[in-house]
Amino acid sequence: MRTKFIAGNWKMNLTKTSSIELARAIARAIPNNVDVGVAPPFVYIDAVASVIAGSKLLLGAQDVHCEQGGAFTGEICVPMLKDLGVKFCLSGHSERRHILNESSDLVSKKTHTIYSGGLIVIHCVGETLEQRDSNQTLNVIRSQLSELQPKIITDPNRLVIAYEPVWAIGTGEVATPDDAQEAAAAIRSRVSEFHGTETAASVRILYGGSVKPGNVAPIMAQPDVDGALVGGASLDAGQFAQICRYRELAA
Repeated sequence: MRTKFIAGNWKMNLTKTSSIELARAIARAIPNNVDVGVAPPFVYIDAVASVIAGSKLLLGAQDVHCEQGGAFTGEICVPMLKDLGVKFCLSGHSERRHILNESSDLVSKKTHTIYSGGLIVIHCVGETLEQRDSNQTLNVIRSQLSELQPKIITDPNRLVIAYEPVWAIGTGEVATPDDAQEAAAAIRSRVSEFHGTETAASVRILYGGSVKPGNVAPIMAQPDVDGALVGGASLDAGQFAQICRYRELAA
Protein backbone atom coordinates (compact mmCIF):
# COMPACT_ATOMS: atom_id res chain seq x y z
CA MET A 1 0.00 0.00 0.00
CA ARG A 2 1.25 3.49 -0.89
CA THR A 3 2.02 5.68 2.13
CA LYS A 4 0.28 9.05 1.91
CA PHE A 5 2.56 12.04 1.47
CA ILE A 6 1.74 15.65 2.39
CA ALA A 7 4.36 18.20 1.24
CA GLY A 8 4.39 21.89 2.10
CA ASN A 9 5.91 24.30 -0.42
CA TRP A 10 6.76 27.53 1.38
CA LYS A 11 7.77 29.32 -1.83
CA MET A 12 9.34 32.79 -1.36
CA ASN A 13 7.90 33.44 2.09
CA LEU A 14 8.84 33.76 5.77
CA THR A 15 11.93 34.86 7.66
CA LYS A 16 14.55 32.73 9.36
CA THR A 17 12.81 33.06 12.71
CA SER A 18 9.34 32.30 11.38
CA SER A 19 10.68 29.36 9.33
CA ILE A 20 12.20 27.83 12.44
CA GLU A 21 9.02 28.35 14.46
CA LEU A 22 6.83 26.90 11.71
CA ALA A 23 9.04 23.86 11.16
CA ARG A 24 9.20 23.15 14.88
CA ALA A 25 5.41 23.33 15.21
CA ILE A 26 4.83 21.07 12.20
CA ALA A 27 7.38 18.51 13.40
CA ARG A 28 5.46 18.19 16.67
CA ALA A 29 2.14 17.58 14.91
CA ILE A 30 2.99 14.87 12.38
CA PRO A 31 0.64 11.86 12.50
CA ASN A 32 2.19 8.40 12.42
CA ASN A 33 0.52 7.12 9.27
CA VAL A 34 1.51 9.87 6.81
CA ASP A 35 4.83 11.07 5.35
CA VAL A 36 5.11 14.83 5.81
CA GLY A 37 7.68 17.19 4.35
CA VAL A 38 8.35 20.91 3.97
CA ALA A 39 10.34 22.79 1.34
CA PRO A 40 11.67 26.07 2.77
CA PRO A 41 13.45 28.77 0.74
CA PHE A 42 17.08 27.84 0.06
CA VAL A 43 18.45 30.34 2.56
CA TYR A 44 16.54 28.74 5.45
CA ILE A 45 17.10 25.06 4.68
CA ASP A 46 20.01 24.74 7.08
CA ALA A 47 18.16 26.47 9.91
CA VAL A 48 15.08 24.30 9.41
CA ALA A 49 17.26 21.18 9.24
CA SER A 50 18.65 21.99 12.67
CA VAL A 51 15.28 22.26 14.40
CA ILE A 52 13.70 19.17 12.81
CA ALA A 53 16.68 16.88 13.41
CA GLY A 54 15.50 13.65 14.98
CA SER A 55 11.86 14.20 13.93
CA LYS A 56 9.89 12.45 11.18
CA LEU A 57 9.51 15.66 9.18
CA LEU A 58 11.17 15.36 5.77
CA LEU A 59 13.24 18.29 4.53
CA GLY A 60 12.73 19.39 0.94
CA ALA A 61 13.90 21.94 -1.60
CA GLN A 62 11.86 23.94 -4.08
CA ASP A 63 14.25 23.76 -7.03
CA VAL A 64 17.78 22.80 -8.07
CA HIS A 65 20.19 23.25 -10.96
CA CYS A 66 20.38 20.47 -13.54
CA GLU A 67 24.16 20.03 -13.13
CA GLN A 68 25.92 18.42 -10.16
CA GLY A 69 28.25 21.40 -9.69
CA GLY A 70 30.43 23.85 -11.55
CA ALA A 71 30.60 27.45 -12.75
CA PHE A 72 26.92 28.37 -12.36
CA THR A 73 26.83 31.56 -10.31
CA GLY A 74 23.96 31.76 -7.86
CA GLU A 75 22.78 28.18 -8.40
CA ILE A 76 22.37 25.22 -6.04
CA CYS A 77 23.18 21.58 -6.87
CA VAL A 78 21.92 18.25 -5.55
CA PRO A 79 25.10 17.39 -3.58
CA MET A 80 24.71 20.67 -1.68
CA LEU A 81 21.10 19.83 -0.84
CA LYS A 82 22.04 16.34 0.33
CA ASP A 83 24.80 17.84 2.48
CA LEU A 84 22.11 19.77 4.36
CA GLY A 85 19.90 16.73 4.85
CA VAL A 86 17.39 17.42 2.08
CA LYS A 87 15.33 14.33 1.18
CA PHE A 88 13.12 15.56 -1.67
CA CYS A 89 13.04 18.27 -4.30
CA LEU A 90 10.37 19.74 -6.58
CA SER A 91 10.75 19.84 -10.34
CA GLY A 92 8.53 21.44 -12.96
CA HIS A 93 6.36 23.46 -10.57
CA SER A 94 3.98 25.58 -12.62
CA GLU A 95 5.54 28.80 -11.34
CA ARG A 96 8.89 27.64 -12.71
CA ARG A 97 7.32 26.64 -16.01
CA HIS A 98 5.02 29.61 -16.58
CA ILE A 99 6.55 32.52 -14.67
CA LEU A 100 10.24 31.68 -14.96
CA ASN A 101 9.81 30.14 -18.43
CA GLU A 102 11.53 26.82 -17.77
CA SER A 103 11.30 24.64 -20.87
CA SER A 104 10.16 21.05 -20.89
CA ASP A 105 13.73 20.01 -21.71
CA LEU A 106 15.10 21.85 -18.67
CA VAL A 107 12.42 20.39 -16.40
CA SER A 108 13.32 16.92 -17.64
CA LYS A 109 17.02 17.51 -16.94
CA LYS A 110 16.27 18.77 -13.43
CA THR A 111 13.96 15.86 -12.69
CA HIS A 112 16.60 13.33 -13.63
CA THR A 113 19.36 15.21 -11.83
CA ILE A 114 17.30 15.08 -8.63
CA TYR A 115 16.40 11.43 -9.12
CA SER A 116 19.85 10.22 -10.17
CA GLY A 117 21.33 12.17 -7.25
CA GLY A 118 19.45 9.95 -4.80
CA LEU A 119 16.67 12.32 -3.71
CA ILE A 120 12.93 11.87 -3.97
CA VAL A 121 11.71 13.95 -6.90
CA ILE A 122 8.25 15.54 -6.94
CA HIS A 123 7.61 16.03 -10.65
CA CYS A 124 4.82 18.57 -11.15
CA VAL A 125 2.34 18.52 -14.03
CA GLY A 126 -0.85 20.45 -14.74
CA GLU A 127 -2.82 22.53 -17.19
CA THR A 128 -3.62 26.24 -17.47
CA LEU A 129 -7.19 27.54 -17.46
CA GLU A 130 -7.06 28.06 -21.22
CA GLN A 131 -5.93 24.48 -21.72
CA ARG A 132 -8.64 23.22 -19.39
CA ASP A 133 -11.33 25.21 -21.19
CA SER A 134 -10.22 23.70 -24.49
CA ASN A 135 -10.35 20.16 -23.06
CA GLN A 136 -6.58 19.72 -23.26
CA THR A 137 -6.01 18.69 -19.64
CA LEU A 138 -5.12 15.06 -20.26
CA ASN A 139 -3.02 15.89 -23.32
CA VAL A 140 -0.99 18.40 -21.31
CA ILE A 141 -0.46 15.90 -18.49
CA ARG A 142 0.65 13.20 -20.91
CA SER A 143 3.08 15.59 -22.60
CA GLN A 144 4.63 16.70 -19.31
CA LEU A 145 4.95 13.09 -18.15
CA SER A 146 7.05 12.39 -21.24
CA GLU A 147 9.76 14.39 -19.44
CA LEU A 148 10.35 11.25 -17.36
CA GLN A 149 12.79 9.10 -19.31
CA PRO A 150 11.88 5.41 -18.90
CA LYS A 151 15.40 4.00 -18.61
CA ILE A 152 16.34 6.28 -15.72
CA ILE A 153 13.37 5.74 -13.39
CA THR A 154 14.23 2.46 -11.65
CA ASP A 155 12.99 3.03 -8.08
CA PRO A 156 9.32 4.12 -7.97
CA ASN A 157 9.64 4.91 -4.25
CA ARG A 158 11.69 7.98 -5.17
CA LEU A 159 9.30 9.19 -7.86
CA VAL A 160 6.33 11.31 -6.79
CA ILE A 161 4.10 13.09 -9.29
CA ALA A 162 2.05 16.13 -8.32
CA TYR A 163 -0.99 17.10 -10.35
CA GLU A 164 -1.38 20.83 -9.83
CA PRO A 165 -3.84 22.54 -12.16
CA VAL A 166 -2.36 25.99 -12.77
CA TRP A 167 -5.77 27.65 -12.57
CA ALA A 168 -6.17 26.42 -8.96
CA ILE A 169 -2.82 27.54 -7.54
CA GLY A 170 -3.21 30.48 -5.18
CA THR A 171 -6.61 31.35 -6.63
CA GLY A 172 -8.91 29.77 -4.09
CA GLU A 173 -10.30 27.57 -6.86
CA VAL A 174 -9.88 23.85 -6.35
CA ALA A 175 -10.41 20.80 -8.54
CA THR A 176 -13.35 18.61 -7.60
CA PRO A 177 -12.53 15.19 -6.15
CA ASP A 178 -13.68 13.68 -9.47
CA ASP A 179 -11.37 16.03 -11.41
CA ALA A 180 -8.44 15.10 -9.18
CA GLN A 181 -9.17 11.40 -9.55
CA GLU A 182 -9.51 11.63 -13.34
CA ALA A 183 -6.14 13.36 -13.62
CA ALA A 184 -4.45 11.00 -11.13
CA ALA A 185 -5.79 7.94 -12.93
CA ALA A 186 -4.55 9.33 -16.24
CA ILE A 187 -1.14 9.92 -14.70
CA ARG A 188 -0.95 6.38 -13.38
CA SER A 189 -2.01 5.00 -16.75
CA ARG A 190 0.65 7.05 -18.54
CA VAL A 191 3.34 5.99 -16.08
CA SER A 192 2.32 2.40 -16.75
CA GLU A 193 2.90 2.92 -20.47
CA PHE A 194 6.41 4.26 -19.90
CA HIS A 195 7.56 2.34 -16.84
CA GLY A 196 5.29 -0.69 -16.46
CA THR A 197 2.33 -1.56 -14.27
CA GLU A 198 4.39 -2.40 -11.17
CA THR A 199 6.06 0.99 -11.13
CA ALA A 200 2.78 2.75 -11.86
CA ALA A 201 1.11 0.98 -8.94
CA SER A 202 3.87 2.15 -6.58
CA VAL A 203 4.30 5.79 -7.65
CA ARG A 204 2.61 8.28 -5.35
CA ILE A 205 0.43 10.92 -6.97
CA LEU A 206 -0.33 14.16 -5.13
CA TYR A 207 -2.92 16.85 -5.76
CA GLY A 208 -1.90 20.50 -5.47
CA GLY A 209 -3.92 23.68 -5.88
CA SER A 210 -5.55 25.67 -3.06
CA VAL A 211 -5.52 22.67 -0.72
CA LYS A 212 -7.10 23.54 2.63
CA PRO A 213 -8.53 21.66 5.63
CA GLY A 214 -12.03 22.19 4.23
CA ASN A 215 -11.42 20.43 0.91
CA VAL A 216 -8.60 17.95 1.45
CA ALA A 217 -10.50 14.94 2.84
CA PRO A 218 -12.71 14.13 -0.20
CA ILE A 219 -9.77 14.62 -2.56
CA MET A 220 -7.56 12.33 -0.48
CA ALA A 221 -10.34 9.73 -0.47
CA GLN A 222 -9.90 9.15 -4.21
CA PRO A 223 -8.24 5.82 -5.03
CA ASP A 224 -5.39 7.25 -7.13
CA VAL A 225 -4.66 10.33 -4.99
CA ASP A 226 -1.88 9.62 -2.51
CA GLY A 227 -1.29 13.01 -0.94
CA ALA A 228 -1.17 16.74 -1.40
CA LEU A 229 1.28 19.44 -2.41
CA VAL A 230 0.25 22.37 -0.23
CA GLY A 231 1.15 26.01 -0.82
CA GLY A 232 -0.41 28.83 1.20
CA ALA A 233 -1.95 26.61 3.88
CA SER A 234 1.48 25.12 4.65
CA LEU A 235 2.55 28.50 6.03
CA ASP A 236 0.06 28.09 8.89
CA ALA A 237 1.04 25.33 11.32
CA GLY A 238 -2.54 24.80 12.47
CA GLN A 239 -3.99 24.50 8.98
CA PHE A 240 -1.16 22.30 7.76
CA ALA A 241 -1.52 20.01 10.77
CA GLN A 242 -5.22 19.63 10.01
CA ILE A 243 -4.43 18.76 6.40
CA CYS A 244 -1.95 16.13 7.59
CA ARG A 245 -4.72 14.69 9.76
CA TYR A 246 -7.20 14.61 6.88
CA ARG A 247 -8.63 11.29 8.04
CA GLU A 248 -9.99 13.00 11.16
CA LEU A 249 -11.62 15.66 8.99
CA ALA A 250 -13.44 12.95 7.07
CA ALA A 251 -14.77 11.30 10.21
